[in-house]
Amino acid sequence: MIDPTLLSILACPACQGDVTEADGKIICLNPACALKYPIKGGIPVMLVDEASK
Repeated sequence: MIDPTLLSILACPACQGDVTEADGKIICLNPACALKYPIKGGIPVMLVDEASK
């Protein structure tokens, strides 16, 4: 689980939208984007190349 303080300052690198954590991923809340970023070793990998739809 990602620290809530860290989660509150993270933004989607593709669209700068707000994000949330679910199912072991960081998920962009912008419906037009909705990219899912992996969390590896407890660290969010916020790279567009690593994201999935």
